[in-house]
Amino acid sequence: MITKRIQEIMDLEKFKKLTPIQEEVLNLKNKSQDVIGISSTGSGKSHAFFFPIFDQIDETLDEVQAVISCPTRELAFQLYERAKKIADHFGVRVKLVTGGIQKKATIAQQPHIVIGTPGRMKDLFVNDNTLRLDTTRIFIVDEADMTLEFGFLEDIDAILSKMDKKVQCMIFSATIPEALQPFLKKYLTNPKVVEINKNEDFQSDVDHYLVDCKHKNYGEKLLDVLPCINPYVCLIFANTTDDAHNIANTLRENGYDLVELHSGLESRERKQAIRLIQTQKKSYIVASDIASRGIDLEGITHVISCGFPKDLKFYVHRAGRTGRASRDGNCIALYKENDAKAIESLEKQGIHFLYKDVKNKEFVDVKSKIRKPVKKEDPLGSEIGKITKKKTKVKPNYKKQQREIDNLRRRKRREMIKNDIKRQQKERAIAKLKGDE
Repeated sequence: MITKRIQEIMDLEKFKKLTPIQEEVLNLKNKSQDVIGISSTGSGKSHAFFFPIFDQIDETLDEVQAVISCPTRELAFQLYERAKKIADHFGVRVKLVTGGIQKKATIAQQPHIVIGTPGRMKDLFVNDNTLRLDTTRIFIVDEADMTLEFGFLEDIDAILSKMDKKVQCMIFSATIPEALQPFLKKYLTNPKVVEINKNEDFQSDVDHYLVDCKHKNYGEKLLDVLPCINPYVCLIFANTTDDAHNIANTLRENGYDLVELHSGLESRERKQAIRLIQTQKKSYIVASDIASRGIDLEGITHVISCGFPKDLKFYVHRAGRTGRASRDGNCIALYKENDAKAIESLEKQGIHFLYKDVKNKEFVDVKSKIRKPVKKEDPLGSEIGKITKKKTKVKPNYKKQQREIDNLRRRKRREMIKNDIKRQQKERAIAKLKGDE
């Protein structure tokens, strides 16, 4: 249901219509029902919780009424910047509570909405008792899978355990790992599950290119690749902080104006980077996977992966940054020989890679140069199989089986040596006969 206040927000944010997840959350019959929102990046989930929060806030009350927990400073800062615009319109106080911010500045006056990281909110609420979160009516956990991965659920547990049991919990995430289930069962009561992963409004047509680095490092190969594209915004992913820093330096030295975003930057530098990204004045962004969760931009036309992440789900998340809202997208992966297994795994998941190289500042088709390991057949495979498949009434005796296999291999080796000796003796005898003649 679109109330007068929600319509004001839509007009303020220039929304023509709600996204599927926003509609699902707003159409809840029980407005105080707990929610599990499963939705990919770019589906509008931020406003899916902004709408109900601002619709229920009473700005005449001098107390915290809503809390939004984010796993990283970057994401918290971006949500704060978005919420501030709406809050100023309605006269609502919203405060950012993260590491690197002075406590006095944070708690000078009790805000209506708190947006922050779990650790700092726990410090101010549970440990210092200076930020009164116990008056909260709505508690949001954004990027719950990432919160779990970083080990921040304990901090959220400590916060929620000191709140009223009637607080409405809304959990938003791209995925809901099994390890998150105990937390959900503990704090959510009959939650409404809203899953928006395969809505046609967010299907994308993304081309996946594979480009061999050959003897070059990622930065050097990017200097070949970037002249082939004309991006509106190009998001370049690195697997480590050092890789991101080195890639950014290489590109800068060669005249590329870019934004660098990763955990190796100071808090002030990260905030500055986020602001530059939001203004969309830079066409190139070099980021790590973790820091990139604070980036939610329209108009990302190209995503470049410098290698593949250990967790291949992150590659899928990377690709999901482009090709949104039925637009075409391009995902380019720079690979090395040790990426063969990752590529094979992603192909099995349905990603179709096009193998490319660069010539005269253009992409050209090439054949795959990835060497997939070929398993050599063991000549004793069938006989070893007979040993390991022997039926036993008790637990198999693996040591006994291994001894039998070792004995089999020794017998076969002796046979090969004997046969080789006989062959050599025969060859020498023949040679001798020919010499006598």
